[in-house]
Amino acid sequence: MKTIEIQGLKRSDLTKQSLKALRIDEQVPCVLYGGAEPIHFSVPLAQFKGLVYTPNVYIVKVMVDGKDYSCVMQDIQFHPVNDIIQHVDFLEINDNNPVIINVPIKVTGVSEGVRQGGKLVTKVRRLKVKALPKQLPDFIELDITPLKIGGTIRVRDLKSKGVEFLDSPSNVVIAVRTTRNVAAAETTADKK
Repeated sequence: MKTIEIQGLKRSDLTKQSLKALRIDEQVPCVLYGGAEPIHFSVPLAQFKGLVYTPNVYIVKVMVDGKDYSCVMQDIQFHPVNDIIQHVDFLEINDNNPVIINVPIKVTGVSEGVRQGGKLVTKVRRLKVKALPKQLPDFIELDITPLKIGGTIRVRDLKSKGVEFLDSPSNVVIAVRTTRNVAAAETTADKK
């Protein structure tokens, strides 16, 4: 899995006034959980561009006061009106404990059903997975070439070494649906 670095400054003042002052200075208040005790720090808003506004998932290397922490972004809060990041929670990880994270899906190939006039429907863009940090995939690749009209790929059909899928096994990930044109052509063919 790819890694991205973020530089933070530890903060000791946890009052509402200090949080407001941080946000005015374009700093994002953050908390790192999972260690001996939570670490409160702030990060310049600009550093989140490559982490938040991308479909990719990263292991985040957070540097606070000279110490490095490997973690994943657990939660993010946006302002309800202007969508500016208000707060971010990180979860510290280590190589021996599994991590739960949402991983994007990458579709490859051209479905046979789509070639016949069907429509490809993506029901899920990310899947919740559980794995050790070294086995976390950057994405889950799905080859849709054999899918015919009416065909689906469900969570139970997916396999990846060392990865446990936490979504319901019956959830549809990708489907090829019939379209009006295909249905009309089949009806016309049946009448002849």
